[in-house]
Amino acid sequence: MRDIHSPACKSRQQAMRDTFDVISGKWKLQIISALSERTMRFNELSRELGVSPRILSRELKELEINKLVKRTVRDTRPVTVEYAPTPHSATLAPLIEAACDWGYLHYEKIAGTRRPHDPAEAISAQRQDR
Repeated sequence: MRDIHSPACKSRQQAMRDTFDVISGKWKLQIISALSERTMRFNELSRELGVSPRILSRELKELEINKLVKRTVRDTRPVTVEYAPTPHSATLAPLIEAACDWGYLHYEKIAGTRRPHDPAEAISAQRQDR
């Protein structure tokens, strides 16, 4: 059993808090996941995720501050703003995959059945790890 007061344990707890401070919120990981597929304009992203413009604007600003999203203003008429993932955001890919896999398993555990279109390989891989 770990001593919760040890420097190593406190460091791990702080690292987790730092992580959750950056990715917390309903939309941040979904935004990064969507942008990892392709660069998108603001309205595209809003429609794709089904998030209100006010919330999306706030989440994108926070992701930009944390260097996970790059905002590019194009000199077109009208002006076009595009959002793209940064190379640093790719480091979250394992976390996003793990969250998806856990979501599949959790839904199956609670509902007693898989959602339509859930990939069987994600669920069976997780079952083997248990």
